[in-house]
Amino acid sequence: MTTVVIIGGGVAGMSAAHELVERGYSVKVFERQGLPGGKARSVSVDGTGTDGRKDLPGEHGFRFFPRFYRHIIDTMDRIPVTADRSAADNLVEASRDEIAVDGRTSIVMSAWFPRSFADVRVMLAERFEIAKLGLTAEDEEIFASRVWQLMTSSRERSLQEYERLPWVTYLGADQRSDAFRKILVGGLTRSLIAATPKEASTDVGGTVLTELFYALSRPGTSADRLLNGPTNDVWLTPWLAWLRSRGVDYHLDAEVTAIEVKDRQISGVTVRESGVESTVTGDYYIAAVPVERMGPLVSEAMIKVDPILAGIKVLAHDTRWMTGLQFYLSQRVPIVAGHVTYIETPWALTSISQAQFWTDYDLAGYGDGTIRDILSVDISDWDAPGVHTTCKPAHELPPEDIQAEVWAQLKDAVNSSGDEILTDDMKRAWYLDRDISSGGTVDPGDIHVEGMDVDAEPLLVNKAGRWGLRPTAHTGIANLFLASDYVRTNTNLATMEAANEAARRAVNGILDATDSSAAECKVWPIYEPWLLGPLRWYDARRYARGLPWDPRPPIIIRFVHAIVSAVGRLVVLLRVRIIRR
Repeated sequence: MTTVVIIGGGVAGMSAAHELVERGYSVKVFERQGLPGGKARSVSVDGTGTDGRKDLPGEHGFRFFPRFYRHIIDTMDRIPVTADRSAADNLVEASRDEIAVDGRTSIVMSAWFPRSFADVRVMLAERFEIAKLGLTAEDEEIFASRVWQLMTSSRERSLQEYERLPWVTYLGADQRSDAFRKILVGGLTRSLIAATPKEASTDVGGTVLTELFYALSRPGTSADRLLNGPTNDVWLTPWLAWLRSRGVDYHLDAEVTAIEVKDRQISGVTVRESGVESTVTGDYYIAAVPVERMGPLVSEAMIKVDPILAGIKVLAHDTRWMTGLQFYLSQRVPIVAGHVTYIETPWALTSISQAQFWTDYDLAGYGDGTIRDILSVDISDWDAPGVHTTCKPAHELPPEDIQAEVWAQLKDAVNSSGDEILTDDMKRAWYLDRDISSGGTVDPGDIHVEGMDVDAEPLLVNKAGRWGLRPTAHTGIANLFLASDYVRTNTNLATMEAANEAARRAVNGILDATDSSAAECKVWPIYEPWLLGPLRWYDARRYARGLPWDPRPPIIIRFVHAIVSAVGRLVVLLRVRIIRR
């Protein structure tokens, strides 16, 4: 039996193991953490449970499953959690999302295609609320035209032209209003992809925006889905149990420290497990660790065989901190039935109120018994100075100061005059992800990590012009394949969706290398509405001839597009009627 060694047991490594074991391969996985799932994992905050109650649940960051995720959802649908329930069944829909500017201005948006009059009313109200943001009519027109250009451009132009163009340049931010730069240029990129508009690729930022827009424009599931409990409870731990039941040899607390090369192939990997180093061998190898860990593993011997691997060392520096912080509250605080983006907070905060979605979890059974809700927050900008408790950036502060500043920024963004949604007396405890540390230890009393100067697991930022440095899942080393979100994928985003897609591509490479008769893993393109097909086809022809995007295509193309759109509207109308019935 062919043996495959997988370096890393996060989403990419577990996805690769899943596909391989279903196709009859022998699989060994080595994960450096003591829990499965890598950056997707949740944790129990040690020492916080009293009188027989469970320890409080903490997260590296809340999970978000937008509608354009297909690869990871397909895998989750094949993970049994109970006899009649899969991990995908543990996804729940958000009905509303919110953009909060300050205590006086916020926009509540429907997270799905209208299903009721209430949804329609919310969507109509959005248009009037946007006026409060200070955007001019010209701002809105310019932004809409730029998004339309992205929607009607060919994939070839996106990857070769827009990928090299920073988001701030594409939007012409220097010529726009302060509100335009603050909200549409800076706020969205910091909150959605943890990047500055000067470095973020237009292709990546544009993909996020257009895919979210497409999701809201189609009847069906919500554009915003999340899990109905702690990540490991409802997804990752059952997944590990299933993998092991199928014969996957999955090792926890086992870190790969070196990849060995001999005769232009990988001859083995050095694994440190329980303080002891050993060499593990296999027929094929999949490197499924994130880029900041893969960079140091890429040796000169590997680069000598495949020079493209040198790009990984450059990409390893293209990371930014983006980490989770949980506030444990003494009362339910469902700010909105979905995610909140605090677009003007200095540290680019986003949050979700968990209890409203964790319907099968009684939080009174955790911690000291007083917890009724968890406000889970992602901090996306660690370089901007604070404004309330400190003027220093988050990466220079101890955890106590970080949580105090985040709490103050949240209150400033959420609490309106005379209507305090968040109050100091409801905050019972907090937990900052333990990846933010300098080798300190967890203090169960304060629930935080002592000391802080590094983020052990930062987020890859798809900077403009970096596509050429990103490798494919296949390498020039015959028995080495790559599976991580820095690999070239259709998804082209630093997400677990991209990690899963890359894993499928790596497994397909092994199937090809071993002349397997097993079915290849399904790989989907990024969603593009067929209604826009004629316009994208026209742009592809122009791009092949070296011509720019055309805002006014020939009348025949516009005619074909009008016909296709009319048919599309009829299909949507029929689907809406079916849903209403």
